[in-house]
Amino acid sequence: MGRVDEDRQRILHVGTREMVIQLRDKILRLHGLEVFSTLSLEEARARFEQEPVDLVLVDVEGQGRVPQAEDFCAAIRELRPKQKVAFVCNYQVSIDSNCPDEIIEAEFNPEAFVAGVLRMFE
Repeated sequence: MGRVDEDRQRILHVGTREMVIQLRDKILRLHGLEVFSTLSLEEARARFEQEPVDLVLVDVEGQGRVPQAEDFCAAIRELRPKQKVAFVCNYQVSIDSNCPDEIIEAEFNPEAFVAGVLRMFE
């Protein structure tokens, strides 16, 4: 599995559970990525407006989370149309969504998670 070395890629990570977001952030940082995380879509939007990031990573686990993530994605794309966005999930998400650039299926597999994130920077 590759590492991002020189130019540290910056990720805004929006999660749904504290324990999961902390674990994913740690895994991403071990691979040389700079991560800013929050459990709040509102806080994520404020952070996004303050500084640029290379990737917005949104966890869509939970009841009603996919439509919320799609609304969030649309809002940030209004601000930065070329912003890379990926949804992270542990289940199948509708392929009808045209918002995220990628859907990363975590399935409790850290290697697959990191590989999916790193593909976003190729």
